[in-house]
Amino acid sequence: MTQPKKNNHDVYIAAAPEQFRVLLGQLRAQLSRALPDAEEVIQYDMPGFRIEDTIIVGYAAFSKQCGLYVDPGAIAAHADEIAALKLKATKTGVTFSASRPIPDELVEKLAATSRRKKGF
Repeated sequence: MTQPKKNNHDVYIAAAPEQFRVLLGQLRAQLSRALPDAEEVIQYDMPGFRIEDTIIVGYAAFSKQCGLYVDPGAIAAHADEIAALKLKATKTGVTFSASRPIPDELVEKLAATSRRKKGF
């Protein structure tokens, strides 16, 4: 069976694992508030927010977790807070689950820092 074409955020969220749909909807709303002048896009099969031609943040759902993807400088700038919350981080992202969601305040900080690091 082929995956449905995920051409917008609503379709992407609706196709995500059921346990993550509300969480992804909340994340989308948070990012929209944090980046009011950014355009919602789907790039690399992942929803994101773009200013001009630059992706500022993206998010994704997987079978067991979700991820928020930002500029590596944003992860580095908030590494201590991410670690204190016992969230897993890579160079460009933070993964989280429905039982341990990423706090609203950290989403806003990561989005704002990613925006600055990308020159906007």
